Amino acid sequence: MPDKQPSVEKPRPETRSAYRVFRAISTRWMDNDVYGHVNNVVYYSWFDTAVNGHLIESGAIDIHEGAVIGLVVETQCNYFAPLAFPDPVLAGIRVAHVGSSSVRYEVGLFSGKPGDPSGELTAAKGHFVHVYVDKQSRRPAALPPQLLSVLEQLK
Repeated sequence: MPDKQPSVEKPRPETRSAYRVFRAISTRWMDNDVYGHVNNVVYYSWFDTAVNGHLIESGAIDIHEGAVIGLVVETQCNYFAPLAFPDPVLAGIRVAHVGSSSVRYEVGLFSGKPGDPSGELTAAKGHFVHVYVDKQSRRPAALPPQLLSVLEQLK
């Protein structure tokens, strides 16, 4: 008798209200692929740009002088609707989990095209996990207090 596969819920788009902060991202001509929409690999760059931009501007991390850095150890994305140059993109950010040295960030990408009703639902959503490590030894490090403070606002 074959094993019954567990039921897995299909990922669905989310609304803007599911996210805590937003960052605008400009699309570039080179982001589009031959199919006329942004290539899938660009979405991961946007995730990284949105989260790290927010952390840097919030004073949560210092990429030049800080003793702790975040390394991506896991990433994933679900796609629901195409995004394309020259339309702007809005990245929503939230934190799903905070460990002693790791954080799971979730990012929703929305069309930022003025008047686009589809811009209320994620065109794509995904996550990545940062493990924060000592800059020199590359061993896991406790999350700094200033980072913890900013993460609390993203929950």
